[in-house]
Amino acid sequence: MALRQQKKYRQVFDGNIIKYIYVELELNNLFFTKEDWQLTVNFKAFDENNRLLCDKPVTQTISKNEDISYIRYSWGKPEPGVYWTKGKYRWEAWVEGNNIGTAYFHILNEGELKPDGSPYFNLTSVKLYEGPFEDTPFGSRKYLKTFNYETARYLWFEISGDNLQTDKSPWMGEFLIRIRSRAGDFIADVFDIYNYNNNVTKIRFTRGWGSKNTGSWYEGEYIIDIVFLEQLLGTVYVNFAKTEEEDPEAGKFYLPGENMPAGSDPKKDENAKELTEAEIMKEINEMIGLTSIKENIDDLYDYLKFVKLRQSKGFDDKEKINLHAVFTGNPGTGKTKVALMLGKIYKNLGILSKGHVHEVERADLIGEFIGQTGPKVKDAIKKARGGILFIDEAYSLARKGDTEKDYGKEVIEIILKEMSDGQGDLAVIVAGYPEEMQFFINSNPGLKSRFTRYFHFPDYTPTELLEIGNYHASKSDVDLDKDAEEFLYTKLVAAYRDRDKTFGNARYVNSIVDEAKMNMGLRVMNENKNLENLDNTALSTITVKDIKDIFRKNEHKAVDIPPDEELMRDSLAELNKLVGLNELKADIHEMVKLVRYFREIGKDVTRSFSLHTVFTGNPGTGKTTVARIMARIFRALGVLERGHLVEVDREELVAGYIGQTAIKTAEKIDAAMGGVLFIDEAYSLLGSSENDFGKEAIEIILKRMEDNRGQFVVIAAGYTGEMENFLKMNPGLKSRFDRKFNFPDYSQDELFSIAKLILAEQELEMDNDAGDYFKKHIESLYSSRDKFFGNAREIRKSLAEVVKNQNLRLAEVPKAKRTAEMIKTVILDDVKELDTTIKEEKRMGF
Repeated sequence: MALRQQKKYRQVFDGNIIKYIYVELELNNLFFTKEDWQLTVNFKAFDENNRLLCDKPVTQTISKNEDISYIRYSWGKPEPGVYWTKGKYRWEAWVEGNNIGTAYFHILNEGELKPDGSPYFNLTSVKLYEGPFEDTPFGSRKYLKTFNYETARYLWFEISGDNLQTDKSPWMGEFLIRIRSRAGDFIADVFDIYNYNNNVTKIRFTRGWGSKNTGSWYEGEYIIDIVFLEQLLGTVYVNFAKTEEEDPEAGKFYLPGENMPAGSDPKKDENAKELTEAEIMKEINEMIGLTSIKENIDDLYDYLKFVKLRQSKGFDDKEKINLHAVFTGNPGTGKTKVALMLGKIYKNLGILSKGHVHEVERADLIGEFIGQTGPKVKDAIKKARGGILFIDEAYSLARKGDTEKDYGKEVIEIILKEMSDGQGDLAVIVAGYPEEMQFFINSNPGLKSRFTRYFHFPDYTPTELLEIGNYHASKSDVDLDKDAEEFLYTKLVAAYRDRDKTFGNARYVNSIVDEAKMNMGLRVMNENKNLENLDNTALSTITVKDIKDIFRKNEHKAVDIPPDEELMRDSLAELNKLVGLNELKADIHEMVKLVRYFREIGKDVTRSFSLHTVFTGNPGTGKTTVARIMARIFRALGVLERGHLVEVDREELVAGYIGQTAIKTAEKIDAAMGGVLFIDEAYSLLGSSENDFGKEAIEIILKRMEDNRGQFVVIAAGYTGEMENFLKMNPGLKSRFDRKFNFPDYSQDELFSIAKLILAEQELEMDNDAGDYFKKHIESLYSSRDKFFGNAREIRKSLAEVVKNQNLRLAEVPKAKRTAEMIKTVILDDVKELDTTIKEEKRMGF
């Protein structure tokens, strides 16, 4: 998945497994290279009965550095198969009262997709033929197995199968035809979507890809995947050569898991040269640090030689030599290098035939579609046969608290089967962070029994890191002078003390040397006019300045930004216009005065008090709106450089498998730099179990709040009770969030004022009768409210129906009879569908 874009754009989804449906709006930025600007988009979702499911404003800063910008939102529930039911739905994107885009999608739920088949469609034939853009009529097609790449225009696919829903209702079928090179490189996706009736037993359709002109194809082998609802149905292999060959087996395809036809081996043996024992041990002992690892390797080497000796003397050692191992340690600690050494040892002893290392990660093993994972894993095992299959970040194959099908489990099962009763001539090494690898091993009893050899790679000490840096410099034909070496050592000590599990070790110091070499080159070019007279020392010596420049670039410099009085006036005016929230407004005005005072006397605002804030209250009470205003106020005060708002929830911070939460959370924090990170329903990060990944997200956020003090602000929001528990769960939370704003439910009068404001935005107003009736509707809503009461959101939802009714009523009035007064007025008929029933409070009978 890392090799390709992770988002898969679709129109048809399986309701049994879907959780959230995401919508993405793509915009051409007309202010590209000119200025940053903000855009608010209301994303609305409707079902096929035109019922409003959600209406969510999303505000995003559009960067002047992006010619195309994307704004995204999602709707649904975190449990699969709970929210979405069969039917047709649509997303709408609204900007300033105008619908600027609509996208339809469909939900199916007639049965569960299984690896061995789909409840909707049974693939029976895939035929390929060449043709023009206009296609070739059925009966005139020549089906080919080899195409002439010099004359081919469009590659057409004729796909046939059985409709398995003939006894049920019609269904929307969306098929994906993916074209890849034999090496697996993506070439094109071709889609076909059609509403299939239940009176059709056989389905046949065609799709093509190519060009009207010849010359768009290249010689070689191509792979064609047929996919439905993320499930791989079948695969066809086709050749493009200088000749054309008809296909005597036209229609044949390979089912998921079937062996692909023989092709050229993409990789040759990397370790063809066999080393002697002395050469191998010399190479190992020359590695910097890793004392305990070297001892383990030495002991392993001796033991394997002992076993081989016993076998040569006729001892009946039935015990199978277990070569499989677990490597634990942080990045850059030499795990891959040691795997290469073990491969050489195993080959030297004749235990493995090749001794090479085939390195993979999750993305290389997991398929994009159902049925695609198995073949990928088997292919990786095939390439590693005779050597070592090295699975980096193996923990990502196991999910914590997994409640749905994950292809990582399938990878583990296939590898375990290979380790148990496979062809042999293979060692499997799994590697990753210590804590995560412990969970990975415990996730499946079979892993614990088969991986009995452990190698832990400790972080390099500062002295070892300096030695690694000098070694890397020598390999790059440069040297560090004494001052540079001493300064680098102080930085390595500081980095070592502050390190966490993401510390880069050798990668970290090597990157410093590489950048210092670049700085050296720039310095030499700028300081010397007669470059031809420079000696080798001048061209190869890194000075302390070259290294200091690296850290100077990476330091965050507090910029003295003068207050923006106009933005401040506008932001405070917008705050004051909000209905209710009087106590909160007073608190914010007080905070503004304090910040102004601290800036006037030269006091560091970020050291004086925390700007990180907790918002508590029910939905629809204005928390997001106030967060956006506060971001602009901080910008106006010069406290934040950009003043934009990045809004996230648990879904956007927490990943489904080990190791990815840190990446997702860091990306969102980086996006919020210079602005505000607004975490909605922040309490959900606590999760429901001790091992929940949300706790990892909390730790990362807390660390970045400290490391990047003053560079961004965090606002955590949610229900009052849940947020109190959230702050109590981690001492670091309470100490960093020392400012709290409560958002009470709006009163009935305030809700009516909000209703008038919402209508005024659309140049509408209620007459007296409509207003009186709407007040009764508010009273009805208010009488049944609980902690989930949506406040202003409930009003906005009700008004959406009112406005629709008003528009439909006026649509029946002839244009000549419509007056300006009629167009702007909401009357009783428009609101009388709304519920005005007063829900009585239930009382106990004793």
